Parts: sequence; C-alpha cells; structure tokens
Amino acid sequence: MENIKMNRTAVHLLESWDPFHLGPECYDTEIADVVAALQSIDDPSALAKTIQETYEYSFEEWIPFEECVAISYKLIAIKFEAKCII
Repeated sequence: MENIKMNRTAVHLLESWDPFHLGPECYDTEIADVVAALQSIDDPSALAKTIQETYEYSFEEWIPFEECVAISYKLIAIKFEAKCII
C-alpha cells in the first residue's frame, strides 16, 4: 500500500515539475521511467543523472544537473517518508 501512495505522490510531483513547460500530460513515459528508477535508487545524484538522461533522451533537450538534483531530493524524501509510515 505504501508503494502505491509513494508512486502517486512521486507522479504528482513530477507532473508539477514540467521542466520544458509543455504541460503535465506530456511526460507520461518519462515519469513512469523515473518512478520505476526511484524504486531501486536511494542516492540523489544517481537519481538526478537518471532523470537528466531520461528527459534528454525523449526531448533531445538538456536539463541542468542542479535542477535534476533538486527534484531527485524531493523524490527520495517522498520515498523515505513512505517507508517510515506505519
């Protein structure tokens, strides 16, 4: 149950991020890939690199690493908050 809530919260965060200002409905594939990666990555820098590569591959545009790090910290916070809820 906690995984489902974590995934929904992570999806909502990524939809609101909208790095290319295209609207939240334009990132379904990338969001799914990042949320899947979040399951196995606990390091913010590693997750940030995955985020950067995922979005760059799809849109052929580069997102500054600092922006990816900022969102990765928020995603990892969501992950650990979900794990701590009893």
